[in-house]
Amino acid sequence: MNDLTNQIERQQRRVEKTMVRLDLANKAKQINKLEEESMAADFWSDNRKAQTHMQQLTALREEVSTWQGIATQLNDLQGLAQLLEEEPDEEMQAEVAQAIPPIEQQIERLQFALMLSGEHDEKNAIISIHAGSGGVDAQDWAQMLQRMYLRWAERHRFRTEIYEYSEGDEAGLKSTTIEITGRYAYGYLRSEAGTHRLIRLSPFDAAHRRHTSFAKVEVLPDVEDTIEITIRPEDLDVDTYRSTGAGGQHVNKTDSAVRMRHIPTGIVVTCQNERSQIQNREVALKLLKARLYELEQKKREEETARLKGKHVQADFGTQIRSVIVHPYNIVKDHRTNHETSDTEGYLDGDVDPFIFAYLQEQAGGVITADEA
Repeated sequence: MNDLTNQIERQQRRVEKTMVRLDLANKAKQINKLEEESMAADFWSDNRKAQTHMQQLTALREEVSTWQGIATQLNDLQGLAQLLEEEPDEEMQAEVAQAIPPIEQQIERLQFALMLSGEHDEKNAIISIHAGSGGVDAQDWAQMLQRMYLRWAERHRFRTEIYEYSEGDEAGLKSTTIEITGRYAYGYLRSEAGTHRLIRLSPFDAAHRRHTSFAKVEVLPDVEDTIEITIRPEDLDVDTYRSTGAGGQHVNKTDSAVRMRHIPTGIVVTCQNERSQIQNREVALKLLKARLYELEQKKREEETARLKGKHVQADFGTQIRSVIVHPYNIVKDHRTNHETSDTEGYLDGDVDPFIFAYLQEQAGGVITADEA
C-alpha cells in the first residue's frame, strides 16, 4: 500500500513544482484583472482588441483550471490511499491504482506543452513547402510532405486551409502554403523548418534508379493580430490572375487569385484559395505580414550574432532530416539523432516523436516523476 501512496506523492510533487514554474498564483490574479476589464461598458468598442483580450482570458482560465483540477484529483486519491492503509479493500485499491496512469499521461502531455514557451508558440502556423533540387522527384516529395503535415494536423484536430498551390510540371507540386489553426500549432511545427531529404527508387525513372531529392519547409507564426507591421499601399505591387489547381468550382472562372509583391523587400506572396479577390487580398496581406516579421527577426538575430562574434547562416541551406526508403527504411533527424524505421507511419503524419525530441533538446528537458 505504501507503494501506491508513494506513486501519488511523486506526482503531487511533480505538479507542485510545475505550478510554481508556471506561476499559477500570479496567473490567477491576471484572470481576475482581465475579467474586471471585460466588464467595462466600452469593452467591445474595439472588436479586435476585445477578441484578443478574451482569447487571453480563456487560455489563462484553461491553464489554471487544468492544473488545479489535477492537483485536486491527486489529493482525493491520496486521501483514499491513506484510508486504505487503515482499512484495506482490494477492490478499492485496484480502482485507485487504475486512476493513477491516466493522470500521469495527462501530466506528460501538459509538460510537453511547457516546452512551447516561445513568444509565438501558442499561435497558428503558416507552413510553406517548396520543391528543391531533384526535378520531378523533388516536386513529388514536396507533395508527400504536404500530405504528411495535413495528416499530422488532422491527428491533432487542427484546422487546415491551403492558401496557395502551384502544381508540378509532371507530378507533385512546386510550392504550397498552408495555414494550420490550433493552439501551439506554431510551437510544434517550428521544429520542421529547414531542408528535408528523400532517398528512394524513383517512380519517375524508367530504369527505376535510386534518386535523392530535396524540399524546403518554412514555418511562420500567424502574427497578424499581435504585431504592428505597417505596409504602405505605395509599397505594394498587386497582380490578379486565374487560380490553378485544387480549389473548387470557382477556380479558373474569374481573376480572383492575388499575387502581392512588397517592393522594398522583394517579398512575394500569393493566395488563390478564397472565392473572391477581396478575400484573397486579405489573406495575402496576412502572409506578407508574417514574412516581414520573419525578415525583421532574422535581422535582429544576425545583429546579435555579429555582436557576439558568431557566424549565422541566413538561408535555408541546412539539411535537418532525411527519409530513406531504399536500400533500407529509416527517418533520421540530424539535429537530435532521433530516428525510426517506420517510414510509412512517419509519412502518414506520425511526426510527433521528432517534434518532441527537438523541443526537449531546446528546452533542456521537463520535470519528470523521478526528479519530483
